[in-house]
Amino acid sequence: MAQNAKTNKFQFVAIDSLVSEKIDAPKYSYWKSVGRKFFSSKIAISMLIVLLIILGLSFIQPLFSHYDFMNVEGINDFSKRYNWPSSENWFGTDSNGQSLFDAVWAGARTSISIGLLATLITTVVGVIVGAIWGSSKTVDRFMIEVYNVVSNVPTLLIVIVLSYAFGSGFWNLLFAMCATSWLGTAHFIRVQVMIMRDREYNLASRCLGTPMHRMIVKNILPYLISVIVTDVSRALPSFISYEVFLSFLGVGLSSDVPSLGRIISKYTVNMNNFPYLFWIPVIVLALVSVSLYIVGQTLADASDPRTHM
Repeated sequence: MAQNAKTNKFQFVAIDSLVSEKIDAPKYSYWKSVGRKFFSSKIAISMLIVLLIILGLSFIQPLFSHYDFMNVEGINDFSKRYNWPSSENWFGTDSNGQSLFDAVWAGARTSISIGLLATLITTVVGVIVGAIWGSSKTVDRFMIEVYNVVSNVPTLLIVIVLSYAFGSGFWNLLFAMCATSWLGTAHFIRVQVMIMRDREYNLASRCLGTPMHRMIVKNILPYLISVIVTDVSRALPSFISYEVFLSFLGVGLSSDVPSLGRIISKYTVNMNNFPYLFWIPVIVLALVSVSLYIVGQTLADASDPRTHM
């Protein structure tokens, strides 16, 4: 009797095939994890806000100000000349009676535009060429010789020579900056592709007959997102610095095109008597470079799957 009572305590449970197939592990979304990791950094968020404000002012404010770098209409109106920063003129005015606020954002638009376009071109070309370079031994033998020759010549010297050769202009300067810069990105991607292509799962994929181009697109490049973002975060401030330095020397852009480098060069003579004309553009340039670098580096770290654990 006691044995029957113990036996009755057991009950048969029906097997649910849907429940048995359910995965108890939490769902993983790559881009959600990237966003969660990025926005967990307070410094990155603050720099992103600064960067968005600068970009907004640079690309929207000049549409309303219609700033003309060559305008000298107010040069004889002494009431408009050399006014220090105030509620009426936020950044003050210069010797021509023009608002420095309008000049800074018009110049920032040019500098940032060149930096963004140069980074986009060099990254796209560099990633494509680097992927082919790292997967083909024939291309590797040729490209490594080209890289060894070009890499021994300073990039800034190449940009200056090409700028003088093709003349002043926005697109001419952009071409001069991109002509050889993509080689550095291509060599960087080539090394990463060569490391990734010989891993076990890629060797198995090749043994199963997967074409090389498909293996690069599906198996290799997605794992290099953080590497590419790191290169972009380094290249973008660098190109802006190139443009500022060249414009400071009077090389590259036309004389009527404002840029941060040209504005800083123009107001260097006012460093002692009217320092706001020099230091405000320098501070804006520093904010652009620092915010781009910090946001880019934080995004690169966040895009690395190893940081999502």
